[in-house]
Amino acid sequence: MSPFHGAGEQWQMLEGMILMSRTERERLAVLAQVKSGKLKLVTAGAAMGVGYRQAKRVWRRYQVEGDAGLVHRSRGRPSPRSKPLELREQVLARYAERYPDFGPTLAAEYLGVEGLGVDHETLRRWLIAQGTRKVRRRGQRHRQWRERKECFGMMVQMDGSHHDWFEGRRAKAVLMVMVDDATNRVWAQFSEEETTRASYDVSEGWVRRWGLPQSLYVDRDSIYRCEGVGSVAEQLAGKGPQTQFGRAMEQLGVELILANSPQAKGRVERMNGLRQDRLVKALRLEGISDMTLANEHLAKTFLPALNRRFQRQAASPVDVHRAVPRNLNEVLSWEEERLVQRDWTVVSAGRWHQVEREHEPLGLAGKKVIVRTLRSGQVQLVHRGQKLCWRALPERPQRSVVKPKVQKPRGVMKPTAQHPWRQLGAGAGRNYWRGVEAAGRAERAAIRLAARDSGRPPLRSGLPTSLAANRGKERGTTIRKGDIIS
Repeated sequence: MSPFHGAGEQWQMLEGMILMSRTERERLAVLAQVKSGKLKLVTAGAAMGVGYRQAKRVWRRYQVEGDAGLVHRSRGRPSPRSKPLELREQVLARYAERYPDFGPTLAAEYLGVEGLGVDHETLRRWLIAQGTRKVRRRGQRHRQWRERKECFGMMVQMDGSHHDWFEGRRAKAVLMVMVDDATNRVWAQFSEEETTRASYDVSEGWVRRWGLPQSLYVDRDSIYRCEGVGSVAEQLAGKGPQTQFGRAMEQLGVELILANSPQAKGRVERMNGLRQDRLVKALRLEGISDMTLANEHLAKTFLPALNRRFQRQAASPVDVHRAVPRNLNEVLSWEEERLVQRDWTVVSAGRWHQVEREHEPLGLAGKKVIVRTLRSGQVQLVHRGQKLCWRALPERPQRSVVKPKVQKPRGVMKPTAQHPWRQLGAGAGRNYWRGVEAAGRAERAAIRLAARDSGRPPLRSGLPTSLAANRGKERGTTIRKGDIIS
């Protein structure tokens, strides 16, 4: 029989009286068998996992104190490493006063700066015991892990985080964030909206500091992906339509990778959640409600501290960033193709640009040029990589319009009496031609009448038979070839 048989009764007796651990309950079952004489102390020590001398001490304490003798002596006593009660009350009061919506980890960092050093797990237990914080259980979903890139600059993730960063102190803004995949190094910048201009600005901030990355991992926003159909030239070249940002990255030699889901670029998404907690509270404590001041605080204070805290060492020490191009400001712009008119003007965005005469050898009339608009508003005209000289026209040029000549209808012109047409006897006009037609009709009628009188049917051509031939038959003579008919 097992030495633990029948121990259920003892456990039920102790329920509600003494809180015992699992080891203590097992010892109670073993010592109950020793007490009943069914088990020797040597065997009981082996069953409890202790030596014979320790088994004697436990048995002696059980005989003297009963079931309570098996409970650990430090049960219910404060730990010698516990924080003083005064510090606990002071920390909880300061937390309720200044950091009521802070998480335990972030609150512990700010409390440490104020001289109230406490571990974040200790603060978490204090808050849970006080009832200020509740334990949250989050559901899990299966994700496929992707290994980080080996080198700094091999791939950078970029995303725009929409949030009420200033907690109503100003209008909502967007934080454009870039995170290196290998090191977690972060660069961010506030903007009013998530636009191409905002993507250009935050990209320039990264490139000016560390260089051009090899690839950029973004979502499928319309800023980075074009849904339209490419031009004929693009289709012949085997290229799809590009956005302005995609065109700029292609010119810089940066591969643009489109993520299929937000979880695919999880590093920048998790960074967004971290900043929505830490940055909002930092701006609140600093009393910042202006975007310019917020960007200065980001660049000088918040991001350096964040990188020192969360940046990690890359698998390879090699930095694969490329050098900053000289024409970076010109690449991060808006470019459109426009046709040069016959008067050497180019129309773009409702404005007219007159190309100067010095480019006459290029023969630009009827050709296409690139109208480049920089972020500063400056406009450049480019033809095959050459910048053109031009001047802005104050208004739309007035082009001369050639009106088609409309011919007036001519009136009826009657020739004069001395006109040669009248002198030849043919100028009798309408009445004359009517007489000619009447005479013709009379002549044709006489011919038809003569044909009927001849007694012969008309020819196949419709003409009547010859009267001379009829006269010859009447006289009984034969008309031969060469005879003269009178």
